Amino acid sequence: MNPQLQGIDQIAGTYPFDVARSVERIRINRFFWSMTRPEYRERFVRDEAALCKAEGLTGEETALVLGRDWLGLIRHGVNFFVLEKFARVLRLSNLDVYASMRGESLDDFLRTRRVPNAR
Repeated sequence: MNPQLQGIDQIAGTYPFDVARSVERIRINRFFWSMTRPEYRERFVRDEAALCKAEGLTGEETALVLGRDWLGLIRHGVNFFVLEKFARVLRLSNLDVYASMRGESLDDFLRTRRVPNAR
């Protein structure tokens, strides 16, 4: 184990992403990275499930994608920076994603911030 990650499992709500995790989950991370290409985004919008299958995502991964399970994707080993690509395809902001990860509406989430009226 990476010595910098020793004890990380003791911190609730922490999901480390390291080189080993990156290699382990490269297929789904490449799936989301590909959202930077217009033709890929169009394929996704046209038929999400078909693209997941074509890219070799597992049933679990496909369910996470189709269910928009943001926190589940992070726990699974998806890098947040590639999830941002996915969020943009869905026309969601980072704040929308953060709220969803907390199980809150965007308005409820914003009320917990120091600038609750910001968007």
